[in-house]
Amino acid sequence: MPDKFLELAVTDSVRAAQQHYYDAPPPRNDGPLFNEALTPDEIAFIQSRDSFYLATISETGWPYIQHRGGPAGFLHALSPKQLAFADLKGNRQLLSTGNLTANDRVCLFLMDYPLRSRLKILGRARVLDAREQPELVRQLATPETQRNVERIFQIDVVSFNWNCPQNITPRFTTEQIVEAVEPLKQRIAELEAQLKAKNESP
Repeated sequence: MPDKFLELAVTDSVRAAQQHYYDAPPPRNDGPLFNEALTPDEIAFIQSRDSFYLATISETGWPYIQHRGGPAGFLHALSPKQLAFADLKGNRQLLSTGNLTANDRVCLFLMDYPLRSRLKILGRARVLDAREQPELVRQLATPETQRNVERIFQIDVVSFNWNCPQNITPRFTTEQIVEAVEPLKQRIAELEAQLKAKNESP
């Protein structure tokens, strides 16, 4: 059976474009589509991310993409079919929150730039008032950030898809660079000490 993500994403218009450029659109499956469950590989990838992009759809039909960031694992897998994260105080625009009251469809885009990996997730989301969800707040937020949580985003996973690494430029965080450079700094210090000792010897 073709991948469910593509079954949902590849519409008749997309097939027409594929036919025009490649003359080989994928077969269409008109059978029932059930929500897919994340495997341990997807869950481990999600829980190691410190950021992702969230796409929603406005009532005027325009897509809106927002960046979400936090400590690694701030996007939680409550189960293989449900994700959640704590939404902190921000600029008060509430574009994603408002969009979801009219259309609950979302797409999450998760990147691992050093390993050139990306995971796309389609889902249906709802926004909960954090004041009414104290247990979820404690589960999803660190003790330092719990007081700043205003909302909880819960996302029921519909489907997911891994992309190939083509054209992903590796990028590294400051922490990753420091970790990679530290052994080099230690080796330089050792060589400098050896050179100094050699120059000071009679």
